[in-house]
Amino acid sequence: MRRRSVLFACALAGVASATARPASAWPGPYLTVAADGSGDVSSLQAAVDLVPSGNAGPFTLKIQPGEYKGQVVIPSDKPFIVFRGQGPDPSAVVISDDRANGTLKPDGTPWGTSGSASVTISGSDFSARNLTFANTFDEAAHPEITNRQAVAVLTRADRIVFDNCRFLGNQDTLYLNSPDATTISRVYLRKCHIEGDVDFIFGRATAVLDRCTIHSLTRGSTTNNGYVTAASTSLSNPYGFLLSECRLTSDAPPGTVFLGRPWHPSNDPAAVAEVTIRDSVLGAHIGPTPWSDFGTWPWREARYAEFHNRGPGAAVTADRPQLTASQAATRTIAAYLSGPDGWDPAR
Repeated sequence: MRRRSVLFACALAGVASATARPASAWPGPYLTVAADGSGDVSSLQAAVDLVPSGNAGPFTLKIQPGEYKGQVVIPSDKPFIVFRGQGPDPSAVVISDDRANGTLKPDGTPWGTSGSASVTISGSDFSARNLTFANTFDEAAHPEITNRQAVAVLTRADRIVFDNCRFLGNQDTLYLNSPDATTISRVYLRKCHIEGDVDFIFGRATAVLDRCTIHSLTRGSTTNNGYVTAASTSLSNPYGFLLSECRLTSDAPPGTVFLGRPWHPSNDPAAVAEVTIRDSVLGAHIGPTPWSDFGTWPWREARYAEFHNRGPGAAVTADRPQLTASQAATRTIAAYLSGPDGWDPAR
């Protein structure tokens, strides 16, 4: 029997067999996913479906270069899944779908924002490395669709890691969420590239963006080309989004992009955005008053702060709350992510 067939049989049986591959070749069981049919499976969702429910350790999906179209859903009973792109850089493996909030299902109802996600992650301890997540919904080609939120990735679980990944979309690219408003879910993004225009990093999760590139696309406006964040942090949670040593870039005109606005889902008064941006380089696209109201919700009631930022879009003014040195000492990667279990994905 070929090694590939042994791996496939092991996955079907839900057994992590040491005979499926040399013990030193890969940590834990794995499947090879190849769009051209040369792997164990050609569909990423099919590979996820083969991971045993209740899996107790890393199960790696080695994803060969190619584009993998169609929605992917990782259920809550399948933790520890690893997506590992096998190309030379993140652009070699692209996981994509093309639906928006207002795209209609076969039954004639819209998918909604959450339903638009190309990849939905509800299993804890998920990690992804060296690949691209995209929502390729074409706004210009669908003027009939006015609800254009189009999510590339939606996370709903704890202890999620993205390393050297790209997230591509327009409105609502990266939805960092939790199962419910009382549950804290942590996400760590290391050296990733995230791009979009409106609210393209949003949700109530506790998330650290560490040394990431955050690219704002232009909408062709001379006054407002969108918002980087739309956090909806629960008031009981002191930690929302931390952007640490990031680079904020754009091809939009100077002063036309906001750092964020406070999202209150369903007008929930207990959703009070917390965003800290520190030790980062801000391009000229960030304006002198970088935080914006969200409808009737004023930005000054949110928990926004900067610390030691630099670049043409950085400044210290009355419209830009700054941390003191002692406050900054409590706004670290470890403070955001450690939690009661001492999680340390940045080590």
